[in-house]
Amino acid sequence: MTRRELEGEQMPRVAVIICAYTEDRWDDLVAAIESVQTQSLPPDEIVVVIDHNSRLMARARERFGTVTFVENAQAQGLSNARNTGIAATDADLLAFLDDDAVADKDWLKFLVAAVEIPHVVGVGGYVAPHWLSTQPKWLPEEFYWVVGCTHRGVPTQIAEIRNPVGASMLIRREVFDTVGVFNSDMGRVGTLPVGCEETELCIRARQQIPEARILYVPEARIAHKVPAKRTNWQYFMSRCYAEGLSKAQVSSLVGESEGLSTERIYTRVTLPRGVRRGLSDVVLRGDISGIARSAAIVGGLSITCAGYLRGRLNAASAGSIPERAPELAVE
Repeated sequence: MTRRELEGEQMPRVAVIICAYTEDRWDDLVAAIESVQTQSLPPDEIVVVIDHNSRLMARARERFGTVTFVENAQAQGLSNARNTGIAATDADLLAFLDDDAVADKDWLKFLVAAVEIPHVVGVGGYVAPHWLSTQPKWLPEEFYWVVGCTHRGVPTQIAEIRNPVGASMLIRREVFDTVGVFNSDMGRVGTLPVGCEETELCIRARQQIPEARILYVPEARIAHKVPAKRTNWQYFMSRCYAEGLSKAQVSSLVGESEGLSTERIYTRVTLPRGVRRGLSDVVLRGDISGIARSAAIVGGLSITCAGYLRGRLNAASAGSIPERAPELAVE
């Protein structure tokens, strides 16, 4: 039964949007869809957007008869795929789940409950890493955002935030009706590790919608799969540099004050604590990998800053859009 059937016609309609682009993640896509189908609070609709892959479209339609499948008719990329999903449903509440993630059974229930709080226009949840290989000891939790997961420094209780992690979020349709959809000049295209389209959208929402609030709800949990190819230093460097480029683009669109508001606290508080924690692990616990984690924090911040500066220079020259990160790594 759908949420509408369970709670009555007066309830807002809820849709979950999943975007997919490659058959290489077929098993992941199946698991993602099935995790939505078995939610304790069932959505009214599941919309899967296939991004320029006719073989995947045919295979998915054959596998799932009750799911809405649509093709991304715009330029390839996650932002356009999400926008296609938004246009394909008339639901009032739009939840987004990555195709390589699995939602806990109460994921949607917690997101919907939070968005019903007055003035809340968006909600994000906790994204736990599901390591498909050995968990890298050198990767500090402060940089789990590199692998698309919730990093150390994010609140541990329900709290107001600037923007959610794109892998797990719910946004009211009125946001898109008021401020527009995801910026198609931003976001991941295939394996290029860029992003921040949800950051820019949420800042626009807070700027244009009076008293708009965005909440983080840690009880709304998903597990995001992290393959071995995302756990090496090459991918780490590529993702950090891309994040710097993306943050530069956000800042050029919405202003540096808003674009870097969360990052200032992160660099001044979270990262120094992380460096001290890594060194303490060496001294107090004999964990030699603590040195690598501390070094990764310093190196990751430096690479991200380099990407940001390069992006700002690009934006300043003839108003160009910051270049995408070099394709050093693939998913």
